[in-house]
Amino acid sequence: MNSSDFTYILPENLIAQEALADRGAARMMVVNRTEKSITHSFVRDLPRFLGAEDVLVLNNTKVFPARLHGIKTDSGGKVELLLIKDQGEGRWEALLKSSRRPALGSSLTLGKNGQIEAVFEENGENGGCFVRFPGDFDLFVFLEKEGEAPLPPYIKRENVDEATREQDVEEYQTVYARETGAVAAPTAGLHFTNELLAELAAGGTQRTELTLHVGPGTFRPVSVERVEDHPMHSEDYVVSSEAAEAIQNARDTGKRLVAIGTTVVRTLETMARDHDGRAEGCAGSSDIFIYPPYDFKLTDALLTNFHLPQSTLLMLLCAFGGKDFILKAYQEAIEKGYRFYSYGDCMLVI
Repeated sequence: MNSSDFTYILPENLIAQEALADRGAARMMVVNRTEKSITHSFVRDLPRFLGAEDVLVLNNTKVFPARLHGIKTDSGGKVELLLIKDQGEGRWEALLKSSRRPALGSSLTLGKNGQIEAVFEENGENGGCFVRFPGDFDLFVFLEKEGEAPLPPYIKRENVDEATREQDVEEYQTVYARETGAVAAPTAGLHFTNELLAELAAGGTQRTELTLHVGPGTFRPVSVERVEDHPMHSEDYVVSSEAAEAIQNARDTGKRLVAIGTTVVRTLETMARDHDGRAEGCAGSSDIFIYPPYDFKLTDALLTNFHLPQSTLLMLLCAFGGKDFILKAYQEAIEKGYRFYSYGDCMLVI
């Protein structure tokens, strides 16, 4: 299968740059993969489509303000650092943007108001690197004051002032985020409000939560022509024994498991792959790559945003809904002016 089979042309004006003030006002395309039907609704109408026979599965990962700006201490050249993963003892994996790569062992002065120096220790792959902060330094306290939301590259921000910084940090977060560790939001979850969750619960829809810490690889397109040759990124996940019990009970009693986002699908299907199709409490690093054809074990319905061309997320969606049908739905979304990507509208695949 070729990566070029998963492409489409998107007008740039349909890439959403801002979150909607009313999360429930986002448009929701309802795609029935059995009937091959497409209808149009809004997120606030989700209780019309879900009920007591459904179990929502949510990703409760919490995005931290992982982007820092600063300078190379010796030359004054500007740098932008996106922290990815804590390696322990002050060492972090990160992505670095600068006009020239810093020398190994040199320092970076980071922060606009308060400042901290980090040592550039090692180069990594795909623009990555490893930096080290002082061992006794509370980095997360510093990030809450100085860090910016790790918005994806297609959302443009220039000269971010304090008000914009705080607004992005708040809006690029689900209302049920609890477990800190993501550098990208599980964007399907951005559509939910506490009021919508309460309305769904009042209608009998159950919910459970798992954790998958979304990394920057989620935005990386497949750059090889043959899909099977793509080196899939990995992301850490945790499924508690309580969540696994709720998921398995849904499967045993014939209830529909509704994944809120592709990150939930990846976690569910990794768990199923590693436990003979069953849900069990587990933790690990998921590198599952789902593309057509694929036999889904623990996913019955999916709420998801519209994804980038030739991305692994679009391939997963095509595996779930059927490639030709999903690409047809995408074309209809473009014709009807749907908003795309992280702050955009969504699709419910049933």
